[in-house]
Amino acid sequence: MQFWKSISSSYSNLVLTFDCCRNQSRMSSLSTLSSVCLEQGCWSKGERKIRVVADKRVKRPSSMSFRVSANSSEKDIRIGLLGASGYTGAEIVRLLANHPHFGVTLMTADRKAGQSMDSVFPHLRAQKLPRLVSVKDADFSTVDAVFCCLPHGTTQEIIKGLPTALKIVDLSADFRLRDISEYEEWYGQPHKAVELQKEVVYGLTELLRDDIRKARLVANPGCYPTSVQLPLVPLLKANLIKHENIIIDAKSGVSGAGRGAKEANLYSEIAEGISSYGVTRHRHVPEIEQGLSDVTQSKVTVSFTPHLMPMIRGMQSTIYVEMAPGVRTEDLHQQLKSSYEDEEFVKVLEEGVVPRTHNVRGSNYCFMNVFPDRIPGRAIIISVIDNLVKGASGQALQNLNIMLGLPETTGLLHQPLFP
Repeated sequence: MQFWKSISSSYSNLVLTFDCCRNQSRMSSLSTLSSVCLEQGCWSKGERKIRVVADKRVKRPSSMSFRVSANSSEKDIRIGLLGASGYTGAEIVRLLANHPHFGVTLMTADRKAGQSMDSVFPHLRAQKLPRLVSVKDADFSTVDAVFCCLPHGTTQEIIKGLPTALKIVDLSADFRLRDISEYEEWYGQPHKAVELQKEVVYGLTELLRDDIRKARLVANPGCYPTSVQLPLVPLLKANLIKHENIIIDAKSGVSGAGRGAKEANLYSEIAEGISSYGVTRHRHVPEIEQGLSDVTQSKVTVSFTPHLMPMIRGMQSTIYVEMAPGVRTEDLHQQLKSSYEDEEFVKVLEEGVVPRTHNVRGSNYCFMNVFPDRIPGRAIIISVIDNLVKGASGQALQNLNIMLGLPETTGLLHQPLFP
């Protein structure tokens, strides 16, 4: 009986806590809510959330405040989604359905303007979403932050014209390469927002978290570069592997090619086979090399070949490296374990366990492991992600969480889908 009285008292206190919040139009800080809950005595689920908010890595800038509504269906931060009719746009909408603070209030899709989102993606029918509009008709005064999922080459001018107060995560490749001439070489067109490139932060979350926290504009990494850099950067930084002769054999599901109608992506073209593409000239090569060169402070070149697999989601990068003299594969494994031991979304598997794309499907996780090659002095690293989540929309949400001072796991703790 005493137990139920205790529960009833906790519940009453929690209700009183949120009644107080309801009478405030905006709260100056999420930490205010945390401290009130701690004083009143929240239940264990609430306590878990508060501990995450209090984490020193996710302090929210004092300039950002949140609306706390009595209506649980209303969200605190208004999100604009540009290019909502593609796979990455739809994936962001799916992830935001369980986000307690981000609510979509603006969605653009020029070719689908005037349509409802559920007419484009019927699986999102249960969500209450605004109708799609063209970018030229979008009212950006109604949003606090923007995810940009527009095609490469169209993003620069649009982002250049957005209000400077907005926080922006760009999922295209338009701001990933710092060297403008390199961008023009690989993408075949001049950069149209050179002045913005100077303030862009590259958004590989686990490795550049501190820079992302202070950023206004983040260039979300490509899917292949995410799967490659997460395992290689800690090893290069620790001088455990050589800079030369890095070979990357990467494979992706067909969703990585986008939603556009292409003959090469027809079922009859993809099913029951594997096809290589972008051989020697894939556009993710300079992005990978830029990240690895930043770590070594010298030019790193890689051999990279991607393949299209007859599956919808998933990405695996199998990476062949030469170890530094005296280094063993056990040392590589231990370095990765220590580098990511406190990370929620990067998991280094036990020795001998082979990562599988099936085991990260639909999630923001990256699983990796290291294996000894039969050739002395070489090692094989296998890294797997879901190309649409950790390789795109999930990492974008992780970045925006950090930019707005929220726990970076917010809305992202979906467990992988299996089978």
